[in-house]
Amino acid sequence: MAISTNYPGRKPGKPWYHKLIIGILSLALFCAIIIAILLFQAVMKPNVWTPDGESTSVFIPKGSGYDYVKQILYSQGLIINRRTFEWIAGRKGYPDMIKPGHYLIGPGMNNNDLVNLLRSGAQTPVRVVFNNIRTLEELAGRISMQIDEDSVSLLKCWRNREFLQTLEVQPELVPVIFIPNTYELWWTTDACGFTLRMHSEFNKFWNDRRKQKAADAGLTVPEVVILASIVEKESQKTDERPDIAGVYLNRLRKGWPLQADPTLVFAWGDFEITRVLNRHKDIDSPYNTYKYKGLPPGPICIPSISSIDAVLDAHKHDYMFFCARDDMSGYHVFSRTLSEHNRHARAYQRALNIRKIK
Repeated sequence: MAISTNYPGRKPGKPWYHKLIIGILSLALFCAIIIAILLFQAVMKPNVWTPDGESTSVFIPKGSGYDYVKQILYSQGLIINRRTFEWIAGRKGYPDMIKPGHYLIGPGMNNNDLVNLLRSGAQTPVRVVFNNIRTLEELAGRISMQIDEDSVSLLKCWRNREFLQTLEVQPELVPVIFIPNTYELWWTTDACGFTLRMHSEFNKFWNDRRKQKAADAGLTVPEVVILASIVEKESQKTDERPDIAGVYLNRLRKGWPLQADPTLVFAWGDFEITRVLNRHKDIDSPYNTYKYKGLPPGPICIPSISSIDAVLDAHKHDYMFFCARDDMSGYHVFSRTLSEHNRHARAYQRALNIRKIK
């Protein structure tokens, strides 16, 4: 007779392999949860460090590869865990989607946000500043330090006659279109793109009000800028520039030569000249305003807005001469007659001699 192993009130037990399957599934679920947590941390955990907890700039030049981008990030110590960053970058295809530009990296960014930013090409504009510029070569050097373009390319663009024709700008008047100021541009702006932007800013600056003031003075826009460049180099004192502009306008109206010393310095190309002498006046150059009447063919510097407005708002007076004060203050004394001017000039020359300024 068969003996039953089932006792009253006891349920039949599960086979042993059911328990094994449940155990394996539980372990797999546990591992999946751990992996999910690790992946979440790799994606979402903050992985960017910046100095002083402030946003920092990252510049990725044109033509950069993935290895060079990593070098930029790692050299600045911005990435806390390189392995997780590279894992996310690879999964998102960033090595094949490098976008040059200037990126502002915030503290505490996670890998996902950082990779999304870099591969999107969503740059932060840079502030481009230029002032106190004498020549196009100097301007090209200054700009090349602020955008991802070299000075040679900038100068090549500014000497491209076909390109200048599209802007209706004569080669000798290229400096006219640059208005010293602060501008926001993309760091990846190329040479001609920068020039087009400056030409657009030039057109905005020369509004109807300024154009009318130029016409009232009997000058074209380029002539205002040329005269402003002379005024700028005559005095660093902005409050007296309208008086100096008034003297030159008086000379132009009377058909006198401007006899502006800064034009001789420009003609010689020697910006270390501290004292213009008679021998400097012999140079045969269209910029020699002692030899040739009227304005020179182009600006002798890129004048500031204050100098341009000094010409547009020149003081009306009957002064025909001015000379640096002998107190070496940087200001000038103005004269109506040549004899009065010569007296002031001798006093200034004595002051130079006493200070042994050659």
